[in-house]
Amino acid sequence: MYFSIERPSLLCDTCSQQLEFLHGDICRKCGRSFSLFPEKYRHGDKCSDCVKWEQQGSFITKNRSLLIYNEFAKEVIAKYKYRGDVELIKAFKDEFRQLGRKEFPKSLFVPIPLSEQRQYERGFNQAEGIANLFGKEVVSCLTRPLHEEKQSKKGRTDRLSIQTVFVFDSNFVAKIHGKDVTLVDDIYTTGSTVEAAGKILLDHGARTVSSFTLARG
Repeated sequence: MYFSIERPSLLCDTCSQQLEFLHGDICRKCGRSFSLFPEKYRHGDKCSDCVKWEQQGSFITKNRSLLIYNEFAKEVIAKYKYRGDVELIKAFKDEFRQLGRKEFPKSLFVPIPLSEQRQYERGFNQAEGIANLFGKEVVSCLTRPLHEEKQSKKGRTDRLSIQTVFVFDSNFVAKIHGKDVTLVDDIYTTGSTVEAAGKILLDHGARTVSSFTLARG
């Protein structure tokens, strides 16, 4: 599978050259570049992580991401997510819309929610900011009642073991019933967050659930 997007024109050449856009041979399910890990972790057109998810029960049809989560992408996301640089993400608007037309043409977009405490700390939900740039219908039908430790402070094993709790707002049942839904978040690492959210959306009538993240770890 091949996936390619041109660099965003609103970024200077120096910044653009430090971003690594996901392209070439990627995992059919999670979108991770096969060039990032040894061949032994590849199983046909899927990576070993996705094979494990499917063995234990996966709720996500596919994930697609724009960037490889390299050091510069980490800096970009940190400025957007933690330092309130909400204008920064608009540099990727054209690329989001191109990808949306290609990969999620008939989807509703559902941002991964923050807990009330985290939303208060940041002043905005970074996933909602990304979702709004696709130019499609955004449905904020999930809430996150529990305050969790930041994912960035956890190791891979801890992230995989997290039982993230989401609550579905029943006022949106008719809105998502029978529809293709795309979850939106900033980073995909182990997939545990989108899998948890995907399950609850399918339980409430979504036809399929996929996900998009700005970066793929």
